Formats: sequence, structure tokens, C-alpha cells
Amino acid sequence: MESCFLFLGPELGKKLEALKTLRSRLPRETEEASFYAGETPLPEMVSVFRNGALFSDARLFLVKHAELIKKKDDVDVLVPYLKKPQENTTVVLISGETKLDKRIEEAVPRENKTIFWELFENKKTEWVTAFFRRQGGSIDEGGIRALLEMVENNTDALSRECQRLILFLGKDRPITAADVEKYLSHTREESAFTLFAAIARKKLEPALTILQNLLGARESPQAIMASLAWCFRRLRDYLALSAAGPVNDLDLKKIGFFSSKVREDYLEAAKLWPRADGALALIGEYEYLVRSSGGPWEGILMDLLVLKLSAGNQHRGSPL
Repeated sequence: MESCFLFLGPELGKKLEALKTLRSRLPRETEEASFYAGETPLPEMVSVFRNGALFSDARLFLVKHAELIKKKDDVDVLVPYLKKPQENTTVVLISGETKLDKRIEEAVPRENKTIFWELFENKKTEWVTAFFRRQGGSIDEGGIRALLEMVENNTDALSRECQRLILFLGKDRPITAADVEKYLSHTREESAFTLFAAIARKKLEPALTILQNLLGARESPQAIMASLAWCFRRLRDYLALSAAGPVNDLDLKKIGFFSSKVREDYLEAAKLWPRADGALALIGEYEYLVRSSGGPWEGILMDLLVLKLSAGNQHRGSPL
């Protein structure tokens, strides 16, 4: 048995389910290994594919960040293999993008190509509600909105955070927006929310250290940027409230600012970014750059994003 597959698109949860199904169809003693395009040279990668299995009945190779396979020389090496793969070897090219080089796509049978799209906006609420119902718990509308804003936009990340919310907060009552904020902000020693706090206080060195720790712990750049964007949208709400007149304790609680620490963070952030839309636009620019560049550039681009966010509203312009 030999085959090649393309698993494309941004929806990680469904992609992982498809990989699980694929593994279930392979022999029990299948050897599995992963490569990252842009790190391992294509000739070396294909040479490994062509070597027969020595200690197992079959082999499965995952090639991640496949969108980075763009150079003509690399495509020239890969395409002949995809057209005639090694016996008892399965290769899956994986990418968060929806398209690869045209020649690569044409070399893989149409039925082996799947694009995993993100849930439509109106389906995300249904998905979260159904997840809690299956687990015997519940979450209110505010909690769902907060969860969808703070968690990376794929069902794998949502599933992990929903499960943790149920585990730590129980099933006795509906989970609220305040619960989601408190849990996601404080259950991890370092998170995108402690990163936001360091940025707000212009503590660049600690901010970069937190970022590197998050990336080192396999937190995805997209998840970090999604959480930072959520923080800056809350800053926008805070700025709008402040512009309307004196702010009291009740007003702050209505927009989810329950602790004095959180309020101090946003007070400092308001000085740094008096126009929060500028920070949101900057995050949007870097989200596009990370998605289109990927691989070894991700860490550099995230460092640059933190640097520019820490510089404040006066530091705008080209992202590079």
C-alpha cells in the first residue's frame, strides 16, 4: 500500500481527526515521522521516503508547513515521488493554507486532497454549546463570546479550552464571561495575557521572554495573536467608556474588569495605545505575515510584533 495526501486549510481539529482516521487504516506496526518544510532539504526528505521500511510493516510521513515548498528545484524533486510513491509508504503534506504549488496539487489524486475550512461564525456558537452539553455542563452567551474571542479559531484549541473549563470550574452552573476571563488569564503561569500586561507596562525584555517561553511550549503564533487581539479589543471598550465620562467601579465590571490588577494593566495600555485600532491593525498585519511566511520566520516576526506593540501608537508603518 502506498499513497500521498494533501491536508490543507486552517481548521486544525478536523485535520487531526482525519489524521487519526488515516492512522487507523494503516498496519498496527506503522513507523511514523514528521518533517518541517523549510528545515529539512527536499532531496534529503524524498530520499528518506524512498528507502524501504526495515523494522515495520509500513511508514507514515507528515510534511508540515508544506506551503513553503515553492522553489522550482524542490518541486522538481517532490513531484516525481508524489506520482509514484514508495511501496508501503504514506506521505501527508500538511498546510494551514488552502493551496500549494500547482504541480504538487496535480501530482496527488483528487480524492486524496482535503481542505479543512474553519467553522462559519454562526456555527461556532452551536459547536461550543453542543460540546458543553455532551460533557454535561453549560456556558452562557457571554461566556461563549469571550471564549471565541480569546481562543484560536479552530476546534482543536476550542476543545482543549472547553474541556479545561469544565474540569476546573465544574458543571454545577453555567460558565460566564468572567469565568472564562479569569481562567484563561490566570490558570497558566505565562500566557498571552501576561504578555499583554508586560507590553502595556513597556517591559520589553520580560515581554520577549514570555513570548519565547510561549513559543517554546508549542503555543502557536496564531493563538498568541488571537489572545492579544482580544486584549486590545477590550482596551478599545475601555477607551470608549473613558471617553464618555468618569468611570466608576460598576462600569468597569460591566465590561469585565473585575480585578485591580487588570484595571491597572489597561490603564497603562491606554497610555501606550490611546487608539486601540492601531494595535489591532498591527496584529492583523503580522497575522498575515506569519501565515504567508511560516517556518523559521515565525519567531522573528513575533519578536517584531512585540517590539512594535511595546513601542506604542506612535510606532506605526511598514511591518518590516
